[in-house]
Amino acid sequence: MNNVKIVRIPILPMHMVNSHLLVGPDGCILVDAGLPGSENKIKKALAKERLTFKDIKLIVVTHAHVDHAGSAASIRELSGAPILAHEGDATHFSRETQMTFCPTGWFGQLFIKTPLMFEPYIGFEPDILLTKHDVIDLSRYGIPGRVKQTPGHTAGSVSIELATHEALVGDLVASGILLGGIIRTTHAIRPPFEDDPHTVARELTRLLDSGIQKFYIGHGWPLEALEVQRHAKSLMLLPKK
Repeated sequence: MNNVKIVRIPILPMHMVNSHLLVGPDGCILVDAGLPGSENKIKKALAKERLTFKDIKLIVVTHAHVDHAGSAASIRELSGAPILAHEGDATHFSRETQMTFCPTGWFGQLFIKTPLMFEPYIGFEPDILLTKHDVIDLSRYGIPGRVKQTPGHTAGSVSIELATHEALVGDLVASGILLGGIIRTTHAIRPPFEDDPHTVARELTRLLDSGIQKFYIGHGWPLEALEVQRHAKSLMLLPKK
């Protein structure tokens, strides 16, 4: 059975920041842990599915930005579930080095001047640390799918590809306006920060070529394949640095 329920958890209103639960017949995976202090929102989402923290078998953190990794350490403590992440962001997860940010436009340039992206969170070492070519089969955690590196937003960004032809891609793409969400939610946009748009375009194209039809994202509402394809093509037209 490939039946997996994808539950979006709005960490901020209007899905400006999302975490996700993958709920299958044999397990539950949390994808991204939200900002620091997001434990109660995740607890409520679990309760709606008649689950608790103890039902989480794995925590996947797509990258080290605070709105994705901020509550990971505390949710690991509450659930006992291991954290899976990529070595490309390892020193950021541990808080040894501060992340750098490449704004994608005027909103990113303004946003980086606010304290939000630099909000401290409890550092951690992932229990499962992916390297460049690793592909992790998620069936051992009750979800038919896999996780692998998809760089471009950050060096250590990862995505989950499900057997249902759906993917959870963190911040490879966003939808809506500004941070994401709010209005124009079927329209793909660049997130406020992005290390390398051409690498992002290649990763999105690879996912499309593999048959992914729907993309669940950290900022905004899910996107259909044709819109992601349009966005990937537009990224390839950007000048290289």
